Amino acid sequence: MCLIFFAYDCHPHYRLILAANRDEYFHRPTERAHFWQSNPRVLAGRDLEMLGTWMGITRSGRFAALTNFRDPLAQITNAKSRGTLVSGFLCMNEYPIRYLQEVELSRDLYNPFNLLVGDSSNLMYYCHQTSEVKVLKPGIYGLSNHRLDTPWPKVQKSKQALANYINNKTLIEAQALFEILADDKMAQDHELPDTGISYEFEKLLSSIFIQGTDYGTRSSTVLLIGRNDRVTFKERSFMQSPKNFVDVCYEFDLKSRNQLNSSL
Repeated sequence: MCLIFFAYDCHPHYRLILAANRDEYFHRPTERAHFWQSNPRVLAGRDLEMLGTWMGITRSGRFAALTNFRDPLAQITNAKSRGTLVSGFLCMNEYPIRYLQEVELSRDLYNPFNLLVGDSSNLMYYCHQTSEVKVLKPGIYGLSNHRLDTPWPKVQKSKQALANYINNKTLIEAQALFEILADDKMAQDHELPDTGISYEFEKLLSSIFIQGTDYGTRSSTVLLIGRNDRVTFKERSFMQSPKNFVDVCYEFDLKSRNQLNSSL
């Protein structure tokens, strides 16, 4: 995942309004979002190369999402897959803070990353590069390949677009969020961050929706969690073109752990 923007606990009808783009090499094998056969409570896509995921939610409301932290000088060899940090949280019952404490103990095994984890009670952020653990307060946030709310053009633009859209809106429409995610306008040269990669790649990665030859936006996801515990999860998967896509949609009501156990 390379861009996530979300409104957390600041809308009268939704606890979470989230939109995200996953950018990846086109040759990397991927499964679209589905409830996993190995753990039917988990709804997420799947990276078939390392068997982790970039974002998902469970039937009880456990949520996790990850972005890579762009720092070419901090890469290590034989690193563990960062996608397992998301799947690990989704498949476990650890409290978010305890899970992040365990992640901190093993942080040296991974290349740099940002991690969001939460449940029905709170949402937390962890940054590998700073070891920062933050309990998020109500607000609108943006996360790309640097720290939370780093003012990169795509982060600023997407946060502002989200704020403009949800203002005075009672019903949130997924299509409106997909339209924000489809913005392929690149940043001006003077706005580009310097993250240690080439100018050409920095420019390519500066748009919300990325269209490259070998690398680009593979999928867009909208997640809505209502205050009535109704979840809407929509994923749009692209075949190297924003006009060529497949949608999947899941809607369900959150259940407590006791309700889930009693249904087994």
